[in-house]
Amino acid sequence: GTLAQIIPPSLVLIVLADQLGRSVGDMYAGALIPGLVLTGLYTMYIVIMSIVRPKSMPALPLEARTLGHGVLSLLVAVLAAVVVSYAAYRYLAPTQGQNADILGATIGVILIYVVAIADQRLKINMMSRLAQQVIIVLIPPLALIFLVLGTIFLGIATPTEGGAMGAVGALIMAAMKGRLSLDVIKQALASTTRLSSFVLFILIGARVFSLTFYGVNGHIWVEHLLTSLPGGEIGFLIGVNILVFLLAFFLDFFELAFIIVPLLAPAADKLGIDLIWFGVLLGVNMQTSFMHPPFGFALFYLRSVAARVPYLDRLTGKQIAPVTTGQIYWGAVPFVCIQVIMIGLTIAFP
Repeated sequence: GTLAQIIPPSLVLIVLADQLGRSVGDMYAGALIPGLVLTGLYTMYIVIMSIVRPKSMPALPLEARTLGHGVLSLLVAVLAAVVVSYAAYRYLAPTQGQNADILGATIGVILIYVVAIADQRLKINMMSRLAQQVIIVLIPPLALIFLVLGTIFLGIATPTEGGAMGAVGALIMAAMKGRLSLDVIKQALASTTRLSSFVLFILIGARVFSLTFYGVNGHIWVEHLLTSLPGGEIGFLIGVNILVFLLAFFLDFFELAFIIVPLLAPAADKLGIDLIWFGVLLGVNMQTSFMHPPFGFALFYLRSVAARVPYLDRLTGKQIAPVTTGQIYWGAVPFVCIQVIMIGLTIAFP
């Protein structure tokens, strides 16, 4: 997803942290608030559009509304988890310090998960079926996120070790659900090998380019050019973000991170710009490369799952029109504009 590129555990932030010479934990911490603000802006836009133009996002037909009264039970379960987490945090704070909030949240989540499993297996009917399904399905992925992020923030593991723990946790989860097979492992290995080869060749090309560019003192020319932009720090940030935004139309974030960022970082550091802030700003900007045409990966993913021909809805029995590529492209434009607004907010409120 697009938001996954700026909200931890984001691969984009890991690559940027490496290129800028900063820790992944600091980069994650710096990106957390911008990621939440961006999520809020997306939500605000959707709510406003649902009020102003309700036909653009019609409600589900009555036949498809299956949530029922189970929502209240789910809210009660979430509230109970929050209360337990807060109580655990207050108990652990004197001894665990800054780690107490993470440990408290972990205790609350584990407790509500155990209760949901027991309620389902023993048929106690303490929770609604909806609450059981949401908790049982949602908690394991959250546990994987904790294995990656939680261990990094707690200082238990490095980013590489955290990623390895997440991979092992995913294997265990797949095995517990009976979905781990030899074919799945082969597919995962093949995909990982292709992606690793892709990144490796980009690294080789970027290294060759960097050595050649540095050999002719090109980096000095670029640094002098960027630091001489009118407006000082703000002028530099605006100019760099316009450049990255335009390059993102044609380049993937890997190419931008490995080729462009090493040229920008020395100039930013010379101007006294905090590189964590600079990295988060570039991460928000690079996120647009997943959304705007013609090469937005998110648009391609949506195109692959959206209907290409008319189909019959099983619930309503109505004929549903297909989704065109043009509709997908135009639908992404408002979200690209929101990204641009977020870039401006990140510059204005570092």
